Amino acid sequence: MANLKEIRNRIQSVGSTMQITSAMKMVSAAKLKKAQDAITAMRPYSEKLTELLQNLSATLDADSGSTFSEQRDVNKVLVVAITSNRGLAGAFNTNVIKASVKLANETFAGKQVDFVTVGKKGNDIIKKTGKVIEHNVAIFDELTFDATATIAEMLMDKFKEGAYDKIYVVYNHFKNAATQEVMTEQFLPILPRKQEEVETAGTNINYIFEPSKEEIVEGLIPKSLKTQLFKALRDSVASEHGARMTAMHKATDNATELRDALKLQYNKARQAAITNEILEIVGGAEALAG
Repeated sequence: MANLKEIRNRIQSVGSTMQITSAMKMVSAAKLKKAQDAITAMRPYSEKLTELLQNLSATLDADSGSTFSEQRDVNKVLVVAITSNRGLAGAFNTNVIKASVKLANETFAGKQVDFVTVGKKGNDIIKKTGKVIEHNVAIFDELTFDATATIAEMLMDKFKEGAYDKIYVVYNHFKNAATQEVMTEQFLPILPRKQEEVETAGTNINYIFEPSKEEIVEGLIPKSLKTQLFKALRDSVASEHGARMTAMHKATDNATELRDALKLQYNKARQAAITNEILEIVGGAEALAG
């Protein structure tokens, strides 16, 4: 059995860890509120813009469609993996990395698959086994639409030039503070909604276009793609804080249980030491009396 000093030191160490994890939990909870409000406010606009673009794209003739809607034989694929710059968030980063690597090794096995990493944690792992053509770790310092637009424009240029036939975005979708869902979304080419889906959704509306449907779609596409990527990044930020808050909550609970178990062990050891001292005193007294 460990001596009393060793147990006391362990209790102090666990207590210090518990204070750190508890503080990190509170910080993440405060940041989560702001991030959650941001993604909640943005989602309706992003989803409606994407829906409108898909509905219009579904009605365009094949020869009048945008370059960004062009379906090609898939030989080269680009995967955008969105992780965080920091750890201690449970499986938040690991899940995105696994989904990105699975996309490359299984879904597109035998094809050329390159990566764009957003976030330090994903870049550190993926670059060891895959080809990373671009990485960005500074965007989360101050997440803005303009900074996101720069990345989106780079992706659009890569697709327009024919450097890649498909581009995917892998990120954590924020559902609530305790739940994040890994999403793998096709960024390019744009997938129009099937005509039967449009009719089922009740959105088969005869729009009046000015100046023309084609020009409107061409103008909407860059804006929609930038907004789609910005939403993914905001989703990821909210998911990160939720995952870290949950992870730190569990870590604090585990530390509390360990501290209580060590205190019980300390009290038992202390009681045993006192009992031994009493027995020694009694034994000594009897020896003197004899």
